[in-house]
Amino acid sequence: MKRTPAEIIREYGPFPGVDHVHGLTYDGKQVWFAAGSRLTALDPASGKTGRSIEVPAHAGTAFDGTHLYQIAEKRIQKIDPKTGQVLHTIPAPGDSNSGLAWAEGTLWVGQYRDRKIHQIDPETGKILRTIASNRFVTGVTWVEGELWHGTWEGDESGLRHIDPQTGKVLEQLDLPAGTMVSGLEADGGDRFYCGGSRSGRVRAVRRPRRGAAKGSGSESSAGSKSK
Repeated sequence: MKRTPAEIIREYGPFPGVDHVHGLTYDGKQVWFAAGSRLTALDPASGKTGRSIEVPAHAGTAFDGTHLYQIAEKRIQKIDPKTGQVLHTIPAPGDSNSGLAWAEGTLWVGQYRDRKIHQIDPETGKILRTIASNRFVTGVTWVEGELWHGTWEGDESGLRHIDPQTGKVLEQLDLPAGTMVSGLEADGGDRFYCGGSRSGRVRAVRRPRRGAAKGSGSESSAGSKSK
């Protein structure tokens, strides 16, 4: 496994009235982050927050190109970002749900204490596949065919690129000691966005370059709409 220090490009926040940042996702223009009782949009260029959607937002967040998905305790809500209306809910796969991602027409749910990532049917919540991890799983994201998840145990945290078939860790970006990761999103380009849990911050981390064959601005068919 290749391990390198993570390069933090920028920090956002803390934000007024936000004491925790949970899951987050990117809709192509804005980063949406979960803050307990609402989802809030963040402009990554200016660092300013925009509108909020008042919904329970306790963990992972995802975007499928049209709708937002948000974990609220033991359920996952499908939300119209234009109106804020909850259109549909499905059961979440367990009790320690953390990260959430959209890829290949399905949702991927990270489970913190169970150290697992589940691929689930977005209409029913049925578990389609399970990947085991040897560390706590916080955020989860897909980008250009790569599956990444956040991990945070004690004072150690990092971003892990894993084999989606076996769960084997292929590389890890190590964050500074004491830096918390509570959500993960790739923007399809050169950065990851990481939730900062009780720090109330969002951090942008540089994504490793892959060479000319993988252009920095494109997304894979799996997408990168997560958390």
